Amino acid sequence: MDLAQAFRLTGKVAVVTGAGSGIGRAVAGVLAAAGARVVAADLDAESAEATTAGVAKDGGTAVARQVDVADPAAVTALVDDTVSRFGHLDVLVNNAGIMIRRPLTEVPPDEFDRVLAVNLKSVLYGCQAAARVMRPGSSIVNTLSTIIDFATAGTGSYAATKKGGEALTRTFAVELGPRGIRVNGVAPGWTDTGITRQRHTDPSGGFRQSGFDELGHRMAAAAPLGRVAEPIDSAHAVLYLASEASRCVTGHVVRVNGGASMA
Repeated sequence: MDLAQAFRLTGKVAVVTGAGSGIGRAVAGVLAAAGARVVAADLDAESAEATTAGVAKDGGTAVARQVDVADPAAVTALVDDTVSRFGHLDVLVNNAGIMIRRPLTEVPPDEFDRVLAVNLKSVLYGCQAAARVMRPGSSIVNTLSTIIDFATAGTGSYAATKKGGEALTRTFAVELGPRGIRVNGVAPGWTDTGITRQRHTDPSGGFRQSGFDELGHRMAAAAPLGRVAEPIDSAHAVLYLASEASRCVTGHVVRVNGGASMA
């Protein structure tokens, strides 16, 4: 196989959830640049449209879809509509996620249910829906988090869902492997996204840049590479896992964190 061809996605169709910003937007752009036709799905329709506009500006092909990944019927409809429009589905990136910071002793049931639905149940729903239509050689990539490797105060509900997502990733890899469908995960470390920025945003919407930069410097210092990730770094890892370059890789989690954790 030609080296460049191994990473090309020409003729492939990809769905990316949470594609309206951050890592999801970067993933949509990279997959489109590699030749895939991309369905950029997000709860925020305007953000999804902005992502597709960026893809089109760069010469790629993408369409926007509004979807609530916590709704299994909506996720199934997303997959079915994709197949109806493009004829098949080759890559699914379950990327949508939220974080609500609160000590576990204070997490109310409805809040935990929401985090569980968006971060974990959506992975189940997405994999189930995709598995119905995917052909041999297809790939599912689930966005996890380096938080699966350690605990931090105030992020327990988020960590629980990401650790659960790791378990789903490995189990789906075992169950779908005989059909030639690969299932892997990408676990970003501290990355400049809406989730990391929310910690430094006050109720009025003001952003504390100095505090954000200070935390970023501390996170970089804790990594052997001495740097933190950017969304494009995770997007490149997704491209590898979505492409034929990783045709013999399944059930793995690629940590994109500068070496802050290793497994």
